[in-house]
Amino acid sequence: MNGTMAASSNRIMLGPLVAAIDQGTSSTRFLVFNAKTAELLSHHQVEIKQSFPKEGWVEEDPKEILQSVYECMDRTCEKLTQLNIDISNIKAVGVTNQRETTIVWDKDTGEPLYNAIVWLDLRTQSTVERLINKTPGRNKNHLKHKTGLPISTYFSAVKLRWLMDNVEKVHEAVLSHRAMFGTVDSWLIWCLTGGKKGGVHCTDVTNASRTMLFNIHTMDWDPELCKYFDIPMEILPKVRSSSEIYGLMKISSKLKSGPLTGIPISGCLGDQSAALVGQMCFKDGQAKNTYGTGCFLLKNVGTKPVMSDHGLLTTVAYKLGRDKPACYALEGSVAIAGAVVRWLKDNLGIIQTSTELEQLAADVGTSYGCYFVPAFSGLYAPYWEPSARGIICGLTQFTNRSHLAFAALEAVCFQTREILDAMNQDSGIHLSQLQVDGGMTSNRLLMQLQADILCIPVVKPSMPETTALGAAMAAGAAEGVSVWSLNPEDLTEVTSERFEPQINPEESELRYARWKKAVQRAMNWETTEPVSNGNEETSIFSSVPLGFYILGSMFMLIGAKYIAGQK
Repeated sequence: MNGTMAASSNRIMLGPLVAAIDQGTSSTRFLVFNAKTAELLSHHQVEIKQSFPKEGWVEEDPKEILQSVYECMDRTCEKLTQLNIDISNIKAVGVTNQRETTIVWDKDTGEPLYNAIVWLDLRTQSTVERLINKTPGRNKNHLKHKTGLPISTYFSAVKLRWLMDNVEKVHEAVLSHRAMFGTVDSWLIWCLTGGKKGGVHCTDVTNASRTMLFNIHTMDWDPELCKYFDIPMEILPKVRSSSEIYGLMKISSKLKSGPLTGIPISGCLGDQSAALVGQMCFKDGQAKNTYGTGCFLLKNVGTKPVMSDHGLLTTVAYKLGRDKPACYALEGSVAIAGAVVRWLKDNLGIIQTSTELEQLAADVGTSYGCYFVPAFSGLYAPYWEPSARGIICGLTQFTNRSHLAFAALEAVCFQTREILDAMNQDSGIHLSQLQVDGGMTSNRLLMQLQADILCIPVVKPSMPETTALGAAMAAGAAEGVSVWSLNPEDLTEVTSERFEPQINPEESELRYARWKKAVQRAMNWETTEPVSNGNEETSIFSSVPLGFYILGSMFMLIGAKYIAGQK
């Protein structure tokens, strides 16, 4: 009773609320914030299934993604009602999403024409090699002056090209002008604003800048880039700023989230840009690192794009209003961070839950000379080496699953160190501390290891949902909504926890040098061109190194199971 009365008396105090849809690689969340205090009032999370139809392929079902959004909205609205918080106080919704993941759907039926090809997916490697081979001097940075990106399997244009070349339904829909392309933000906004009945087909500048079809200087789709990939511009969404009203929500009245109908969707940011905004890195030189499925370090470089000489990407950080200037960021992307935990759990079975990893690693407090390079999808920044593959080295008879768990956590930290080094070299200004966020930051051992390996303090906000907060801020600040002020003096001070380095720099450097050695061992593992076995199927044993890799992996799995059994 007292709780209800307290909630009831608080209700008047709450004022305007802003919601955020946070659609990530492994889960979807719907979160509701107080626009005046940035306090998180309620949220709900649903895991997303990933499918791996072939080696290196990663897919998700666009309808499951959409359904997970509805489920999260429904359950959060239920929770708000239980808290006696009026849903009609929600004044805007922001969207933030896994970037680069590619969806093509039929605008007449509203149906996806294939599964979403996830950003991690490697099926386009031969497409990428073909594209690089036709550039002058076989230069993977051939388009970088326009896009800020190397030609890589990571970005949407090559995934879209693969869909058009290999999926008959997509090919036909493009020819008959029924196809719509979008990253996850576009798919969700289109569906949530009416779908085939007048849904808005748009994206924001941050998501567009990850497709390789967008010119980061003109801030629009580039006809020459579209011609290079042979993609018709009519299937592309309209590019908008990250903070403006795109359309109004249309939700079935049968759903518990039905009352959200008519609320504007007014914020849209790719997840890493959203985290930069949520961490309030609005000044030139401020940076944050997000630990999710992958690991993404972004540094605000201001209103002029800075090109990297050390393997980093130049990307659009945000454009918070139609008439506001775009800000840019240097970005270092690591493909495998949290995903290594999932692999240890689902593939090797050496842990049952993600939280078990921290305890297992803490039990030994060292990797005992074991190094783990989780290059499952090749290596991203600063190497951009698709031929690299995962490797565990430095094993002895003494090595057990606890050492492997520790090595997996260290791998996340070493990869971050490589990116930070590249960023310091590009900018000439060394970061004095690193702001962090994302699911893995709840692992305190990881945060301490990160401070030790970087030799600088690591600062973690007490409210970890900075990605969703960034989307909510953009939505609440939009013209026509204006319930959230982004003026520096109005931004609430974030409470945070600080991890100071605890080992001497010499030991840190020694471990880092060993890691670099392990990375070199992981390079050039996969053959460059797939070899056909005569019936257009590619054999995984068509290359000698890969044959050894497969057999080695089998032995490693058997060994890991044995080690797990010994514990």
